[in-house]
Amino acid sequence: MDATTRDEHIARIRADGYTIVERAIAPDLVESLQAALDRLERDLDVRPAENAFEGSRTVRIYNLLARGSPFEQVPAHENVLPIVEGVLDSGCLVSSISSIAIGPGETAQPIHADDMVIPLAKPHAPIVCNSMWALTEFTDANGATRLVPRSHLAPNPEYGGEYPTIAAEMSPGSVLIWDGALWHGGGANTTDTRRVGLAMNYCAGFIRQQENQQLGVPLEAVLEFSPRLQELLGWGVYRGLIGHIDKDSPINRLIGGGEFKSIWDS
Repeated sequence: MDATTRDEHIARIRADGYTIVERAIAPDLVESLQAALDRLERDLDVRPAENAFEGSRTVRIYNLLARGSPFEQVPAHENVLPIVEGVLDSGCLVSSISSIAIGPGETAQPIHADDMVIPLAKPHAPIVCNSMWALTEFTDANGATRLVPRSHLAPNPEYGGEYPTIAAEMSPGSVLIWDGALWHGGGANTTDTRRVGLAMNYCAGFIRQQENQQLGVPLEAVLEFSPRLQELLGWGVYRGLIGHIDKDSPINRLIGGGEFKSIWDS
């Protein structure tokens, strides 16, 4: 991507809250990603989450960088990352990478902002920048992401409120990139085919601890700490969302067992 085109996309995000990069991803990578997701869905026996946010006819696969090739080609893609770096900065971090396959009959996702669980007054400087890679056609009818243009400059929406939206229609290989403060939600799918996308999300590099407590403190010591100290070191999950692993808490993964309820299941 040339500098002029990159700067035009960045300016569009600053003004409207989003941009679409047409034909950003090579067809062979789109096909490889789709094939890998089909395999994972079968191997992991992934089912819908059955809640209003994640959907009852939507299949999501989390933590894709732990699932092998070809997902490692996604975060630093040459036609996406330079735009994200322009919105945040070059010190930005991978926040999450997951797939979202909206099936026939799915209803619209509640309108929300991706950074609304972070208690900062709005508008504020971008701290989250997210992207949706279209692996299939995205249309108004099959569940294309719904957007409220320029809403990144407003306070948070009422979760699930009714707002005028537009559909981010895209061809396979195109990528929607938006400021995490933008109001949006997955659309309803009234067709008989799936809408499949890859959600590649980033956050500002300063949204983390000054010292890396998870690697810096030996695990055998962490196991002896009180539950509250474990949380303070980052082994918990903020507001049922930030820091989860496949919808579970890191400490549960470390010691086994335990109960966890995500923000979406609350």
